[in-house]
Amino acid sequence: MVQTMSNGELKIVTVAERNPYGLKEPRAKKKTSVFSARNFQLWYGEHHVLKDIQLDVKENEVTAIIGPSGCGKSTFIKSLNRMVELVPSVKTNGEIIYRGRNIFDADFAVEELRTKVGMVFQKPNPFPKSIYDNVAYGPRIHGIKNKKLLDEIVEKSLRGAAIWDEVKDRLNDHAYRLSGGQQQRLCIARCLAIEPDVILMDEPTSALDPISTLKVEELILELKKQFSIIIVTHNMQQAARISEKTAFFLNGEVVEFDRTDKIFSTPRDKRTEDYISGRFG
Repeated sequence: MVQTMSNGELKIVTVAERNPYGLKEPRAKKKTSVFSARNFQLWYGEHHVLKDIQLDVKENEVTAIIGPSGCGKSTFIKSLNRMVELVPSVKTNGEIIYRGRNIFDADFAVEELRTKVGMVFQKPNPFPKSIYDNVAYGPRIHGIKNKKLLDEIVEKSLRGAAIWDEVKDRLNDHAYRLSGGQQQRLCIARCLAIEPDVILMDEPTSALDPISTLKVEELILELKKQFSIIIVTHNMQQAARISEKTAFFLNGEVVEFDRTDKIFSTPRDKRTEDYISGRFG
């Protein structure tokens, strides 16, 4: 460690000098698992889509899921809030534990789960309503009718999605009048309005231009201070820029799951290396 002395000179301080009594350095606080998939499997009819998925997602981190098209990435994150069940003939086996509870238990209501686990889709999908009504929709569904409280939620959510300054003077405008990047941030604000615990993002920037993509990435880095974020992306540079952990999916299996820097610098599995290096995918 470099230390500045009283006379302005720099001195290299050794570990022994910094800790002369050999006391153990305090460890970083261990993060809690938000989601744990345990032997999770899924079928569409007879098609075995997800195979024995084992994955832990930690709180206040960005977890990226990468892999070629059709490998099960989107199916997996849609399983985390059980939206996948909207597809006919879906069958599952194994467990997905959300903060100590199996999301498939009979006493875990789907509505409760989807309130805690929000979703942002690949293409911006604002409701055909005003900017204000898009954000206020969720709170209203949950019984909030007070106009002053709704105003506060709308402003807080739009600020949280880094779009308030761009729309504060036109909240009654139709959401479709916004640009693509603004619509996506509006959808994120709509998600924030119900105060989720986890935010799922399925290719949230694939339909956006580079400037809008950068704004959404900056937003994700800010949001992880309050939320746990799981993002599916084909953009490996994006995964490297914004995530702490990365899972590489292939043919419905998790080939490798580790710290993002390790996945991209020293992958353990040759299939991961081949995908990252562009040999397939």
